[in-house]
Amino acid sequence: MVGPCASGQTRYPRYFSRAAGPYLWDLEGQRYVDFNLGYGPVVLGHADERVTGAVLAELRNGNCIAPLWSRRQSELTDLLVSVVPGAEMAYLLKTGSDATSTAVRLSRIFTGREKVIRWGYNGWHDWAAGSPAGIPEATRADTLLFDYTDLNTLRDAFARHPGQVACVLMMPFGDETAPEGHLRKIRDIAHEHGALFVLDEMRSGFRLDLSGAQGLLGVQADVSTFSKAMANGHPISAVVGRADVLSALARTRISSTFYADPAPMAAALATIRILRDTDALERIWTAGSAFQDGLSALVERHQVEARVVGYPPMPFLQFTHPDPVVREQVSTAFAAGAAQHGVLLHPGHQWFLSAAHTREDIEFALHACAQALAALTPVPATQPA
Repeated sequence: MVGPCASGQTRYPRYFSRAAGPYLWDLEGQRYVDFNLGYGPVVLGHADERVTGAVLAELRNGNCIAPLWSRRQSELTDLLVSVVPGAEMAYLLKTGSDATSTAVRLSRIFTGREKVIRWGYNGWHDWAAGSPAGIPEATRADTLLFDYTDLNTLRDAFARHPGQVACVLMMPFGDETAPEGHLRKIRDIAHEHGALFVLDEMRSGFRLDLSGAQGLLGVQADVSTFSKAMANGHPISAVVGRADVLSALARTRISSTFYADPAPMAAALATIRILRDTDALERIWTAGSAFQDGLSALVERHQVEARVVGYPPMPFLQFTHPDPVVREQVSTAFAAGAAQHGVLLHPGHQWFLSAAHTREDIEFALHACAQALAALTPVPATQPA
């Protein structure tokens, strides 16, 4: 789950034996309240019986059917188009990297351009890889980065490569919330330069809102990509968007033996319908808000250099010590302390709430956080020269 701490020894459980609802159990039988949730896909709770039942029913009919498709494909694409703002077509894949890479290729075909401007984590494929090892320089040269907080860096990227950028592809936000109107400004800059605006909704989709960050923040992308929470942890992803852009699928080949598997489609259908037809998302926001409020109070009580950030369904505790080494050490120690008291909180990645988290789970988690904060070794606000 998490790499070694500064001492080289992890203090965080790496293996689990089972998961149910908001809980994980390690190999020794210790139960944890889970706020990692597989990096976000588990939106209803681990092993939700409604989703598992739909998957098992589909598996009994056979699942490896390529080159044929099942009716679940058309049902799911119709459902996606009905809930994603401005969507006209959808194509189903397997992973988040599949979806973002497909969006890039479609953007290149549609615009006749090659370069991509991106922000955030957009997958492991060559065009988006964060580490240069093994990536040809020619591939890296076609991907440009910009600073989310400084739109002049985006304008500068377009100015340096006039008429060459196919799309701006980005996550809607990171750990913190998006400034009012920020995404619309980015979309408008992209359109001003003839590029498409692609929103990577892997983390935000079907978690912030039924229509994702686009619905919550009032912005419409030309193309958007989804995975994670759309199927409560089952492996499936989607590219959704304008028909004229997605029609470029006819001019390329993007396929895999396992894209046709109907079982994850059944999981996605069950998950999205539950999110649409119940108060699951409302309960996630309520639980997340309670967790954020309680954690903020604990930070103030223990006088820790930290602040609670993010939207309630996906919060995080940012430690703010000016020394980055100290920040990492404190964050790692806090996560380890919480784990010792039965709560899994990632030290370097935003957390997630599910519809299965109860008020009692939040209270239990806050008690664990209080113990972890109290155990932190005080550090000076500034390091000696």
